[in-house]
This record gives sequence, C-alpha cells and structure tokens, in this order.
Amino acid sequence: MPVTVEDVSSVKKKLLVEIPEDQVTRELDKAYAKVKKSAKIRGFRPGKAPRSVLERLFKKDIHADVSSRLIQESFFEAIQENDLRIVGTPQIDPPALEASQAYRYEAAIEINPAIDNIDFKDLTLKKPRYATSDEEVETQLKLLQKRLGNLKPIEKERPLEDGDFALIDYEGFKDGKPFDQTAKTENFTLKVGEGRILKAFDEQIVGMKPDEEREISVSFPEDYFNKNLAALDISFKVMLHEIREEQLPEIDDEMAKDAGKYETLEELKTEIRKNLSEGYEKRSEQELNEQIFQALIEKTSFELPETLVNYELEGIVEEAERTFAYQNQTMEGLGLDRQEFAEKYRETAEKQVRRYLILNKIIEQEGLKLADVDLEQGFEEMAASYSQPVEEIKTFYQQKKDKLDLFKHALLEKQAIKLIIDSNQIEEIEKTAIENPDAADQPQAEEAQTETK
Repeated sequence: MPVTVEDVSSVKKKLLVEIPEDQVTRELDKAYAKVKKSAKIRGFRPGKAPRSVLERLFKKDIHADVSSRLIQESFFEAIQENDLRIVGTPQIDPPALEASQAYRYEAAIEINPAIDNIDFKDLTLKKPRYATSDEEVETQLKLLQKRLGNLKPIEKERPLEDGDFALIDYEGFKDGKPFDQTAKTENFTLKVGEGRILKAFDEQIVGMKPDEEREISVSFPEDYFNKNLAALDISFKVMLHEIREEQLPEIDDEMAKDAGKYETLEELKTEIRKNLSEGYEKRSEQELNEQIFQALIEKTSFELPETLVNYELEGIVEEAERTFAYQNQTMEGLGLDRQEFAEKYRETAEKQVRRYLILNKIIEQEGLKLADVDLEQGFEEMAASYSQPVEEIKTFYQQKKDKLDLFKHALLEKQAIKLIIDSNQIEEIEKTAIENPDAADQPQAEEAQTETK
C-alpha cells in the first residue's frame, strides 16, 4: 500500500494514502454480497437481486461504509509502517469512493516532537530555606481568631457605620427594570467599607437604620471585574435588616480548645509552626522544581503539538469552571469570556506541555522503570495524604486502568525529577517568607484547624 509522508512542520505531517484498485474492488464485492443476502427488494426473491439494482438502491451507503472501513484499516497500517507516534485525532476529510479505481485520501496528523538527549547535569540551582518566625505564627493565630469569631447584633440603637457588618436585601435595576446581573439577593452580609460590591455602594448605605429601605445609584467602572456590569449605571433598592459587629475570642487556651484537639495555646502554636514549616518545605521544593524546568526549557528547543497544548488548556479551563461551580458561580456570571480566559492561560499550558515532554524524554533516555515496591510506596503515600486505607486506594486504581496508568507515569516523573536533583549541586539559601510572599502558596492557619476536624 503506497503511503507518502509530507512534512508540514516538525510535528505536523500529511499522510497521502493510496489503497489499490483490487483491494477496493474486493471490499465492494464483499459488501454488496452481504447486502444481497439480507436485502428485501420488491419483485425479487431474497438473494436474487442483481448488482445493478443493489447499486441503484444502496450505493451511497455501501460506498460510505466501505470507505470508512478502508480508511480505518489502512491508516493504522500506515502509521505503524512509518513509525509515527501520533497525538490527538487525525483530520481526515474522506473523498467519495468510486468502483474500479484506487482509493486515495489525505490525513493531517500531529506527532510528538523528536527531542535530542537532554543534558540535565551542571545546572545552577538554588534551594531556598524558609525560617518560620514568631510574627508569622502570631499572624496565623489572628487569622484563626477571626475564623472563630462571631457576628452578633449590636445592642445600641444607632445608624450603620463604616466597619459594621450589615445584613441586607438588595436588588439592582438598569433603566428602571430588574437586571439579571444584579438579581434580588436576600440576607446578604456585607462589611461596610470593604467594597465587596463597590465602594460607592458602601458609602451610600452608611447612615441607614435597621428596617430602613433606601434607593441608591452607582456607576460601575470600565475595568470592573464583572464585564457584564462594567461602565453601567445601576440603581439599587437596599433593605437593612440588622447591624452586626464582630466579636473575637481572646487568643488564649480557651481559643485553642475551641480550635479542636489542643489543650493549651502553646500546643496550638506548636501545630501552627509545624504546618508552616511543612508548607514552606513544599514551597521550597516547588521553587527548586521551577528552576529546574526553566533551565531545561531554555536549553531544549522543540516545537509543540497544538493538540497537546489545547488538551492541557482545556484542562486548565475546566478546573477553573469546577472551582467557580464549587463557589456557586459561573464564568458567565462573573463576566468572564471562556475563550479570552483560555487565551490568558495559553502560555501556562504551553509551559506545562514542555515540562511533560522533557520529563518523558528523560524517562526514556535514562531507561527509568517503575518497580513494584515504588508503586506500593506511591499507594501508601497517597493513602496517607487522603487519610484513607491503602487497600481502598489500590482498589480504586485497579478498577480504573486509565487512572492507574496516569498514576504510574506521575511516579516515573517524580523519579526523573529526583534523578535531576541528585545529579546536580544544590546551593541552599536562607530566606524569610516575607522576602518573597508571592512565590508559592502560603501555608495558612486553617491547616492547623483542619487537623482537628
């Protein structure tokens, strides 16, 4: 079977496949013979209708079915013969199949890039070491104190002030008509002055008294995060039900007991310090890994298959949608355009694909294998992280082969990263978290609280 592979780029190819006339004829004869046996045609006994009648009645369907089968069989054979490791789904626009002719079709495909062996040694790497300060512990205690606080109605009769918590109903109107983006919301708690809706909104409800209703007008700025409200003038009807104030517990042994399993404030501080240290260790590893991949990306040049980038990008967008759904929100409700959101994160997706392909290459060139003991250890670590029996974790993966394959590959990637780290000199740099507050996820006091649930 003649197959021609044309290079569109290093990762894009066009296959020109030709199926010989005798094979086409043979497949058409078989298809018509099968239809002849089962077709019920008026004026003919079963199995006695001539080919010309069958062609008149069933040619379109039979030729479409045969061409589909020929493409499926020949395409698989073509990629095997040419050792093409394709990614994604081939793009094929099948031409009409004609009798007594060879059948020719084109297939646009993408393949993984050919990557030269990667030299991952002699990298300049620095691993930050973050020390946990007493100030951080105090900050986390205050955050925990705030979470354990309560909102209680004020006892004194007075108007709403800046800094109060207001329990309100509100509804927004555009041009005098109810507006979907500001639909009626009841029993909404708002801290006056934070500008959760808009600073101008807060300013205009200051001075209200409980059970008072007020109409206010606000102009949303052009750069408002919800694009469906940007640059709009909206009038609101606001009903104030109650003025509340925040009551915080004292930071003492009693608060520690309320937080969970702790008997004293010192025990709670110890747990917070432990969680901060563990979080900073994870952050340190993340920053080291980022250095590794940045260095390898800079020294390893290859073209990316668009299929892999789009697949990764779709995963990022879907994860964002799941996060919004968990918060009872949607992209549309927040004024976000899905396509624009995807374009914003395209560079992130491309970087992730490069990391994936680089690790794959290192796994391949170094012949890394996953031993049974490595898989067992992976199960145990996952069971510990999710506080689940290891047998339940094993059963889950044994029932889902695709997820098990991904899990095994993730363990191989960890081996590759460890190999890179072990093959390089790592300089440790002492840092404080304040020096680089945005580098990674900051450990929070809620981690200590989670331990008590």
